[in-house]
Order: sequence, then structure tokens, then C-alpha cells
Amino acid sequence: MKQVESAYEIAHPGIAVVVSTDSSAALATQIEEGAPADIFLSADTVNPKRLADAGLTSGEPTPFARNRLAIIVPVANPAGITSPADLARPGTKIIAAGDQVPITSYATKAIRALGALPGYPAGFAEAYAANVVSREDNVGAVAAKVELREGDAAIVYATDALASGALATIAIPDVVNPVATYAGVVIGTSEHREEATAFLAWLLGPAGRAILAAAGFLQPT
Repeated sequence: MKQVESAYEIAHPGIAVVVSTDSSAALATQIEEGAPADIFLSADTVNPKRLADAGLTSGEPTPFARNRLAIIVPVANPAGITSPADLARPGTKIIAAGDQVPITSYATKAIRALGALPGYPAGFAEAYAANVVSREDNVGAVAAKVELREGDAAIVYATDALASGALATIAIPDVVNPVATYAGVVIGTSEHREEATAFLAWLLGPAGRAILAAAGFLQPT
């Protein structure tokens, strides 16, 4: 988003972009409670739809990117995790996010699907859940804890894994790796709805998509 902010301001003199980040659920709640915002970019489609259904948006949510999941471990990988199956190994310390954070629903879906694959033990999902040692407010906090070796592994978005030089990545098989769709929506109470609509259109265009692709995001369709 820092790159998006800079590129948009250069392309649109006189427009200042102010970015506030947190988990999508937390940001949606802040908007519901009256926090000023012009546009909401979410790591899912559920939270933007929630605002739209409540009559808090100008128009319907628009998908602007997709993502995949990845398992992260510290570069040194002290727990010796080499495959997703190791996430259920007794004593493995998993860092996760809170129940309302979108990554949790995606990770839960992936873990359940992994448990159904040949070679995975019965009770894989339950063993994984038993290994969760903390739940953080957002994905950034999850990744930070693994970087600090406060946990052995975590499931995050593939883009978060790429963004850190202190983390190594273990792939989740494509067949069970859910696609996370990101959506944006203009807030109905915005005093800059025209500018916010233009920003979302730019993000969907060649310049915005190029920045997102460089960060590892997939196109929305």
C-alpha cells in the first residue's frame, strides 16, 4: 500500500492518500462505529458485503486482487518443519489470528482440506488446533511473532511470506490452497466519493495491478 500511495499521488497531483491498516474485520467495525473513511480495501469479500448490506457503502464491493496461502517458518527453521503435515506434530507452536480475521477462515479451510489428503493422520485438524499457542489481531502480527521465533510456524497470505527476509516458506498444495479474494468499496458517508471511486478504478487498472502483481498478488479474475 505504501507503493500504491506513492504512485497514485504522483499520478494525481493534489490528491493525498492516507492509509490506515489493520485486520479487515477490525477496520469494518471501525467504519460501522463511525470512523471516517473514504474507501475500504479488505482481504476478503465478506466484510465489504457486510458494510454494503448495512447500507454504509456507495455501490457494491469490487474484487481487486486475489491471494493464496503459505506456511511460514523462521529462516533457521528450528522446529524442522518441512511439510504441512508437521503442523500437527506434538509440540509444534503455531501462531494464528483471531476468529474474526479473514486469514483464519481461509486457514481453517486449508487445514480441513489437508486433513482429507492421503497420508495425513486422522484428527489432523484437531491436532493442528491444539498446537495453536496464540491468536493475533492481524496477519502482520502473526508474521512478526514467527520472525521473532515466538512460534514455529503460521499460515499467512503468500504475499506476506514474500515480503519478509526473515521467513522461509513451505508450500501448501494447490489442490487444497484456497484463493483469497480481496474486495474494495467506497464508503457512503465519504466526503470524497468521486475521488474514492477514481482511486478504486485506478487500482483495478494497469498501474494498480502492476504494483499488486509485483507484491505477489493475483489478478481478481
